[in-house]
Amino acid sequence: MVLGMFLARCRRYRVGMTTLSSTTTVGLFGIGLDTYWPQFPGLKDELLGYQQRIATRLAKPGVRVEDVGLVDSPDAARVAGARLRAAGCEIVFLYISTYALSSTVLPVVQAIGRPVVVLNLQPTPAMDYAAINALGDRGAMTGAWLANCQACSVPEVANVFRRSGLPFQVVTGHLDEACAWTAIDSWVTAARVRSQLAATRVGMLGRYYGGMLDVYSDITRLAARFGCHHEMLEMDEVVALRRDLSAAAVADARHRLETTFRIDPSCEPMEVDRAARTAAALSALVERHRLGALCYYHEGVTGDPGQDVVTSLIPGLTLLTAEGIPCAGEYEAKNVIAMKILDLAKTGGSFSEFYGLDLTDDVVLLGHDGPGHPRIAQEQVSLVPLPLYHGKPGKGLSIQMRVRHGAATALAVVQGPADQDELLVAEGEAVAGPTLAIGNTNSRYRFPCGARNFIDRWSARGPSHHCAIATGHQGAWLRRLADLTGLGYTSI
Repeated sequence: MVLGMFLARCRRYRVGMTTLSSTTTVGLFGIGLDTYWPQFPGLKDELLGYQQRIATRLAKPGVRVEDVGLVDSPDAARVAGARLRAAGCEIVFLYISTYALSSTVLPVVQAIGRPVVVLNLQPTPAMDYAAINALGDRGAMTGAWLANCQACSVPEVANVFRRSGLPFQVVTGHLDEACAWTAIDSWVTAARVRSQLAATRVGMLGRYYGGMLDVYSDITRLAARFGCHHEMLEMDEVVALRRDLSAAAVADARHRLETTFRIDPSCEPMEVDRAARTAAALSALVERHRLGALCYYHEGVTGDPGQDVVTSLIPGLTLLTAEGIPCAGEYEAKNVIAMKILDLAKTGGSFSEFYGLDLTDDVVLLGHDGPGHPRIAQEQVSLVPLPLYHGKPGKGLSIQMRVRHGAATALAVVQGPADQDELLVAEGEAVAGPTLAIGNTNSRYRFPCGARNFIDRWSARGPSHHCAIATGHQGAWLRRLADLTGLGYTSI
C-alpha cells in the first residue's frame, strides 16, 4: 500500500517537474520497386502487410511511429524524406521489403538528417522452397521469391550510404525473431533516452569538492554531446526557499520521508524535521528551474545558513532521485548525466564509487555517501543518523541501502583527452554478502572478468572515481546510445 502510494507520487512528480516529452517519434519507411507491382499482382499488398507488422511492434508506450509507407520511386523518396524530416524523428528505420534501387533510397536518407537503421527482415527463417516450386508458373514463383529477397538490396544500399558519407546500421533476421527485435528495441530505447536527455535541465548547485581533479567536468563538451542544459544555482536560493516554506509543503515532505524510508528509532525528531524542510525546499528548487537532474556540493562556514542546508540534504536528494531527478554529490556533472541516462530507461542510476575489494569472494564493493536510488534497493531504504559526514562538514541524517540482488550494470561518462569521450560500461551481478552499515549505499558486485581484472581494466579507461549503477544488463542499448551521440564505447 505504502509502496503503491510512493510510486504513484513518483509518476506525478516526473510529469510535473520536468520538461521531458513523454513521446519519442521514430520514423519508418519501406523500399520496393514500382516496376514489380503490375508484373506481380498482390506483391505490394503482401509487402505492405509485413511493414505494418513492423510498425505495430515498434509502437509502444512513449513511442510514436511515423510510417510513410512503401517508397518505390525517386519522386516518392523525396516526398517521404520531407515527411520524416517534418515529423521530428529521432531515428529512422528503413525496411527493405524486396529488391529496390538505391536511387530510391538515397534521397530519403539525405533529407532526414537522422541516424538510419536498415531492417533486413525476411518474413520467415527460410523460404518454403517446395511450396514455391509447386506453384508451377515461373512468374508466380518469382513473385513469391521477391517477397523473400530482402537481403538482395543490403549490399547495394550499404555501398551507397558509405560512399555518400551517411552513417547506418543493419539488423538482419526475420519478422518474428526475438534476437532481431531485441536489437531493434535497443535502438528505440537509445533514441528515446537521447531525445529526453537533450531536453534535460541539469542543476549545478554550489561548487566542486576541492582537489578532486578527476571530477572537474567540461560542461561545454557535455552539452555538445548530449544536448542538455546546465543551470548554475546558488545555495543561497535553497536557503531562501527553505525559509519561506508553507506548513503544507513541510508536512508533505515529512510524509514523503515517512513513507519512503524506514526511519531508524535513533534519528532525532529535530533532525527529521530539518531534513523534511530541506526536502521541501529542494522540491521547490526543482520546480522553479524545471530540473531533470542535479549535482551539488557546498561547505560553507560555521553559522552559515547554507551549512545548515547542506548537512540536511541527503534525504531530500534521495527522494528526488527516486522521483526521476537523479542527484550526484561532489558536483559530479559527468556522473549525474550517467545517472540520468539510466533513469530515463527506468533501470536506476544510483551514485557510486569503489569502496573496496573482497578478494576472498572475488567481488567489488561499490557505494557512496549521499543520495541513493530507492527504486532499485534490495529492501526499504533506512534513514539513519551520522555523527559526522566523513571528509565533509557537519552531521545529520543519511540513507543506508543495498542495490537489488541480480544482474547489474555500471556506467561512467568518461571525458578523455581531446575528443575521446566515451561511455564506459560493465555488466555484472549484485550479490548477497556482508557490507558495511555506515549509513551509505553499499553493495557487492561480481564481474565475469574477476575483481582484480575489473578494477584494472575499468581504471585504464580513465573515468572519474564515480559511476552510476543500474539493475539488469543494459549494455546493448547503451552501445546504441554511444553510436547516436558520437561517443566511444568500452565494455569491461
